[in-house]
Amino acid sequence: MREVPSYLVNFDLKRLPQEQTDILIVGSGIAGLFTALKVACRYRVVVITKEDPSECSTDLAQGGIAAALDEGDSAELHAQDTLTAGAGLSDPQAVRVLATEGPRRVQELIEWGIPFDREGGRLALGKEGAHSHRRILHAGGDATGAVIWQGLAARAAMEKNIYLLPRTMALDLLVADGRCYGALVLDRSGRIKAILAKATVLASGGAGRLYPVTTNPAVATGDGVAMAFRAGAEVMDLEFYQFHPTVLVHPGASGFLITEAIRGEGGILRNKAGERFMPRYHPLAELAPRDVVARAIAQEMARTGTNCVFLDVTHLDPEMLEKRFPTVVSTCRKLGLEVHHYWIPVAPAAHYWMGGVRTDLYGRTNLERLYAGGEVACTGVHGANRLASNSLLEALVFGGRIAADLLERNWKTGSYPPLSHGLLGEGAPYEERELFFIQGIMERWVGLVRQGQGLKEAAAQLDSLWSLFKKEVRSRREAEVRNLLLLSRLVVEAAAWRRESRGAHYRVDFPEPNPLYRKHLILARGKEARECPVS
Repeated sequence: MREVPSYLVNFDLKRLPQEQTDILIVGSGIAGLFTALKVACRYRVVVITKEDPSECSTDLAQGGIAAALDEGDSAELHAQDTLTAGAGLSDPQAVRVLATEGPRRVQELIEWGIPFDREGGRLALGKEGAHSHRRILHAGGDATGAVIWQGLAARAAMEKNIYLLPRTMALDLLVADGRCYGALVLDRSGRIKAILAKATVLASGGAGRLYPVTTNPAVATGDGVAMAFRAGAEVMDLEFYQFHPTVLVHPGASGFLITEAIRGEGGILRNKAGERFMPRYHPLAELAPRDVVARAIAQEMARTGTNCVFLDVTHLDPEMLEKRFPTVVSTCRKLGLEVHHYWIPVAPAAHYWMGGVRTDLYGRTNLERLYAGGEVACTGVHGANRLASNSLLEALVFGGRIAADLLERNWKTGSYPPLSHGLLGEGAPYEERELFFIQGIMERWVGLVRQGQGLKEAAAQLDSLWSLFKKEVRSRREAEVRNLLLLSRLVVEAAAWRRESRGAHYRVDFPEPNPLYRKHLILARGKEARECPVS
């Protein structure tokens, strides 16, 4: 891949406004807030977020959080379901950590006052695709993410050691000799400053804005993965982007997700002719893994020449739907769609990145004092395809492990190296067409279905924008486009290397899994790509 600079702006650290803290956390979702809450007993923590703190994927999460809490369930069964969904690429040790520590973390949320839904005084456990048991906890019906986020945010607001800086974008990590010293940020006034920290935690979420239609919020431009890569951190499994099978197709609600839990309660997928089609594609039908359901829907859309299929819940109990899925029912109702009487038009959309910044089991990256947790990280849990409702759990479990590692450290406040960068030319105004150009390439060549020639074309077209990296960024939008351009090119490189189909990565020219590719591709700036076998 072509050369990319280590920084997006010219700067001299000695001349910049500075703020010092113990821990800098980039991102205000569940991974960031949980980590902050766990370390605030000892450290001063600054949490920065690009928009309002609630503007994160956690707040939008309709699905639940998976944990083996039922008497007939076990961590071993949860782990096995996760490994099966991961299509041979999940790290068994990371999966074991997730499934074993998950119940303890969920219990901690309960002790903190998170009101998970109950039936008859007991936790109400739902079932979702590829889970062998009912183990999905919900809160507020289909508002689980929002309820958890609100609880964590309220708790963080009472912590005197947690300082939240909204409308502050991390531009680049400050790194020297393999160690991270904090980050350059663009504050709410448009001023660049440095936040210097003993340790930095990336918890900035995914990159759904690589694609024109996504369930992610507008802030999901992959900033954490992009700046980590520029700084020298290893990234892994970038070819695996999960498309959620059922996203509402309506001009008034782009990217609105119809939770998988509805299919867990008996929702049926039908094509234009009204035929139930999923039994033709997988024995688990509507409850097959997400990658299977998403591709089946795409095939039905292509076969029938339509832009959607339909989710039929008209046979389900209306009272149950109103109680369990109030967000879905009310949103559809506002758009003139009564789900009790009409089928819901749905299609796949970009949802979750299995790849990210490579970490160990304590969220540590290959750069000293740089951690990553949540969707920005690649812990090895999800492999080639994430199991439903494991994302919030992963953020909790590995956020807790990051905190545990930080609390064991005894770093002293020291001096900071005289970092500077002055190689970039004068910036150019932001042009929205650059964003649309990148998204169009990703949708056409690097979406649900890929093939070798298309990936070559995508690489060539993306390279035509590479001169942008010679210019200094002057605004948030310019930085976001640079990040998306870099990430799209990395995804293309990884997808072209993987000459097989596995999990969320499907190539029509190599439609079957190849055991020779039961390994990961690790990329790092300025280094040759390297292959790593599954642990």
